[in-house]
Amino acid sequence: MLHIKVYIDLIVGWRLTASVPYSTPFRLDFNSGIPINAEWIQNGTIITGEQGRDRTNNQVYWPEGLFIDDDQTIVIADSLNHRIVQWNVGDTNGKVVAGGHGEGNRLYQLKYPTDVLIDIETNSLIICDEGNRRVVQWSRLSGTIQGEILLNNICCRGLAMDDQRYLYISDIEKHEVRRYQIGDKNGTVVAGGHGKGTGLNQLNEPTYVFVDREQAVYVSEWNNHRVMKWDKDAKEGIIVAGGQGKGNSLAQLSCPNGLFVDTFGTVYVVDSWNHRVMRWPKGAKQGTVIMGGKGQLHLPIGLSFDRHGNFYVAEKWNHRVQRFSMKGEFIARWAQNGVTVAGGHGHGSATYQLCGPWGLFINDDQTMVIADSLNHRIVQWNIGDTNGKVVAGGHGEGNRLYQLKYPTDVLIDVETNSLIICDRQNRRVIQWCRCSGINQGEILFDKIDCFGVTMDDQRYLYISDIEKHEVRRYRIGNKNGTVVAGGHGKGTGLNQLNEPTYVFVDREQAVYVSDRKNHRVMKWDKGSKEGVIVAGGQDTGERLTQLSYPYGLFVDTSDSVYVADYGNDRVMCWPKGAKQGTVIVDGNSRGVGTNQLCGPWGLFFDRHNNLYVSDNWNHRVQRFSKELTSLL
Repeated sequence: MLHIKVYIDLIVGWRLTASVPYSTPFRLDFNSGIPINAEWIQNGTIITGEQGRDRTNNQVYWPEGLFIDDDQTIVIADSLNHRIVQWNVGDTNGKVVAGGHGEGNRLYQLKYPTDVLIDIETNSLIICDEGNRRVVQWSRLSGTIQGEILLNNICCRGLAMDDQRYLYISDIEKHEVRRYQIGDKNGTVVAGGHGKGTGLNQLNEPTYVFVDREQAVYVSEWNNHRVMKWDKDAKEGIIVAGGQGKGNSLAQLSCPNGLFVDTFGTVYVVDSWNHRVMRWPKGAKQGTVIMGGKGQLHLPIGLSFDRHGNFYVAEKWNHRVQRFSMKGEFIARWAQNGVTVAGGHGHGSATYQLCGPWGLFINDDQTMVIADSLNHRIVQWNIGDTNGKVVAGGHGEGNRLYQLKYPTDVLIDVETNSLIICDRQNRRVIQWCRCSGINQGEILFDKIDCFGVTMDDQRYLYISDIEKHEVRRYRIGNKNGTVVAGGHGKGTGLNQLNEPTYVFVDREQAVYVSDRKNHRVMKWDKGSKEGVIVAGGQDTGERLTQLSYPYGLFVDTSDSVYVADYGNDRVMCWPKGAKQGTVIVDGNSRGVGTNQLCGPWGLFFDRHNNLYVSDNWNHRVQRFSKELTSLL
């Protein structure tokens, strides 16, 4: 089993944005699970409140819920100061961003707020204003002086948001959690709702809430001293932590609050009256203490993780927030024997076959679309299916709107529920609705020798042109676009490309390009006039410093580059600044075995960080499962 060393780069819970249609930067993160042997430095760093309780900007008074965004912005429900304060990591003073005008029920006031989150899509805060029995939305734009009531007559304590922007809010008086579409005042009960009690269909003062990607709801119960999990549409929950009565043994909790769950189902919970934070692996009968119990914490309430794996605890009685840093580095491994998830039955045009697959894309719901190039079609495969479904083209080679000709790349645009297709030999980019009954596409751009396509979170398209040796950024509807890489003719200079193929765009709109005939991957920062070499660039070859006709491309948030090294029948990883890469898949010479590739072309990671490779000359797509990460 081959492996690479990487620094962990994590994201807390949900990214609180709507589903996006582009290739979200990959992380070895909570979405891949926190290693069960992960440890944190026991001496915390005080982020806020070092001088004790007060109303000044460097102090808090009974902090409760908190939230940390991807950019390391911390927002804290500063309860007895009746405000929300914002801290950027490293600041010595916070900033009041909601409330702060004394206790009250006016729109510019809050009263004992208990929880808060950042809604990135609307650039606003969502606040549990418990003392006023309401949920408030408060714009983060400069000059905003009051909030807007989303829900009232609700004794809210905790809240969360899923990737479809549904809100989940606990009500400690009705002993239930409801899911709300913003604008809907009624909501749907998703946990509890059968009165106060200890039954599996009941809750007793639910406090904080976590929602996973399958919309399972996890709830901390203050008076039942347990954490419950309610699967989507379930009529009752299951106990995943505590539930053995109030106590301080490792099988017990005492008034739990803040909550986080990784994709292994491991529960991280603030055990408030035991003054500790605990970890409960899935199915475990008891937990382990990861922090506290030795005078380190004093009535902890809120819990949040940043994208580096550090966790933050709001201590109510110490009037402060502490950060506890994760120890060590991580090992990332992928199984060396792949599993065929599409095709693999020889080349052909049957629905269970592929013929020369090129680019591929996998959506959050595990829907995979593949540019089945020599069949002149796009096929869709749901994981586990034995047959695919033709969703674009498939009417033979041609240039009619219902036909494709050697498509090379495809993505799913979630916002418009459509496919964006590089229709290579027709020199056009096509948008094809995924709606039932649609049998032709619409031309977005023509007279373009397109090869690769991707989309950023502002819905700009980035398209490589292998004849003009450039990548352009397009607003959909704008036919001209802007050159963002290359554009100075074919060549080896840092301002040139030579047949760019696949493209990746990160959150800062830096563009990564597989530069096929220069045998390198280039990075072009936004607005830059030339790029830098981030992989290869030592001419064609099979050494670890070289690439040979690179194609499929992916970049994680630590800027490690993953690339399909076509001519060497392998997939490589190049950490940021590295002079050579590491082979993560194959390297076993060309072949048809489960541990071999034959002309790897497209490359993609699913939300579990499993690796998918379109194995061109084997006419299949292979999945290489990510093994558990472990600390060095």
